[in-house]
Amino acid sequence: MLNAIPFPNIDPVIFSIELGGFTLALRWYALSYIVGIAIGWQVMAMALRRPAIWPHDTPPMQKKHLEDLLTYIVVGVIAGGRLGYVLFYRPDYYLQNPLEIPAIWTGGMSFHGGFIGVVLAVALFSRRQQVALGSLSDVVALSATPAILLVRCANFINGELWGRPTDMPWGVLFPGEAAQDCAGVVGTCARHPSQLYEAGLEGLLLGLVLMLLAFRFGALKKPWLLTAVFFVGYGIARFLVEFVRQPDEQFQGPDNPLGWALDFGDWGLTMGQILSTPMILAGLAVILFLRRRA
Repeated sequence: MLNAIPFPNIDPVIFSIELGGFTLALRWYALSYIVGIAIGWQVMAMALRRPAIWPHDTPPMQKKHLEDLLTYIVVGVIAGGRLGYVLFYRPDYYLQNPLEIPAIWTGGMSFHGGFIGVVLAVALFSRRQQVALGSLSDVVALSATPAILLVRCANFINGELWGRPTDMPWGVLFPGEAAQDCAGVVGTCARHPSQLYEAGLEGLLLGLVLMLLAFRFGALKKPWLLTAVFFVGYGIARFLVEFVRQPDEQFQGPDNPLGWALDFGDWGLTMGQILSTPMILAGLAVILFLRRRA
């Protein structure tokens, strides 16, 4: 592993304050959500200020509704992300320790769970505020990628969710006994920085595609199109990265070293791939429907 890149060892805690025996800390992970949501808010506001990019030159809602929408989204992300992690990845553990389910500060969030939470939150907001669901969903999809980009970068800073062992020159020497426990590797073990792959694909690249479609090619005039592109883009990116991402430990074992959640014998699917497949299929179905209707 002579060509491996040393882990930068950035402190996950930006700063901490002692108050009356309690420690209040701001972490990069929490900041990534805060800044990502703030950027997303600005993207939505920018889109709503441009009537010409919407069907009938009319935005689906007024800018003053954004604060209420963000409240719905934040609740959906946190509740859905946590419950998704509990149900998809560690149901047996949390069935035995139900009081730990709300303890989000201990770590454990699922993107797909957060995604489902946001879908439900957006649908509820649409119904209560009488906002067209297709256009509302599109503007939320347009604004989602900055948070994805920043959260994946925070995963890297935390030294978590790293990839499988690699001898590629950009492999990273992640710290910790688990990261350095690589079967068949003598000495230090480099791993794929899969968090950065996801940041680049799911966050930066997908975000640029959505922005170009929305502001350059008039995609927002076709309700559900941006939502479908987000589904397909994220699903494919996550599906591909799963090939080099270290699977969750609860799915690994002596007979399943690759961590397949669904084993077909000679090949299988990880939990991330299983959860991404419906996204891809649903997005493709919507795009096909829109093309036929055009």
